[in-house]
Amino acid sequence: MTDIILLGPPGAGKGTQARRLVEERGMVQLSTGDMLREARTSGTEMGRKVAEVMDKGHLVTDEIVIGLIRERIAAGGAGAGFIFDGFPRTLAQADALGALMDETGRAIDHVIEMAVDDEVLVERVSGRSTCATCGEVYHDRTRPIPGDGRCVNCGGTTFTRRGDDNADSLRVRLLAYYKQTSPLVGYYYAKGLLRRVDGLAAIADVAAAVAAILDGAADGPAAAETEAAGA
Repeated sequence: MTDIILLGPPGAGKGTQARRLVEERGMVQLSTGDMLREARTSGTEMGRKVAEVMDKGHLVTDEIVIGLIRERIAAGGAGAGFIFDGFPRTLAQADALGALMDETGRAIDHVIEMAVDDEVLVERVSGRSTCATCGEVYHDRTRPIPGDGRCVNCGGTTFTRRGDDNADSLRVRLLAYYKQTSPLVGYYYAKGLLRRVDGLAAIADVAAAVAAILDGAADGPAAAETEAAGA
């Protein structure tokens, strides 16, 4: 069983790679956003706390998010391991997650950083659309929605586009990411957990690089891009 964290700026492809790991390896994705939405309508004590905070327009506290993760781990069904997507975002959250993993007898095995070039990322994300049914990603220029209007993965016909998937908004989101989350790169490097892949490589190549890390073929802190993604 392997527990991992996916790190990377908005648009780096964390969600796409998480979905592949869920489908191909039976891992369980713990997305903070998904957990909050599910908790809000769950009717549990924690869910009521989440609903109260969100209904007031306040930010959900780290304590609540850790509580949701604790509940999810306690419920079992980890499959081949957990994928932490969107958490932690800060050093304080990283410390809290580490303490929770110790408490539950688990451990983070790898922290995979999806490294990108900002300007290339801005170009890639601008014009991006997502299948509303399965999350498959398309792009106006590099991977247009099929001419028949159907998703190649699930056949869905509804596609969504984030209002902030444009150059100006993405640069603002990148700045926030680097201010808040990039210190985690050094944090996990110091713990010997950090691995790096080329987040701008083809999706299949990124997946191969991630697989090499999980299968032990790419060892060492901040490992350079594996042959699959960098050659």
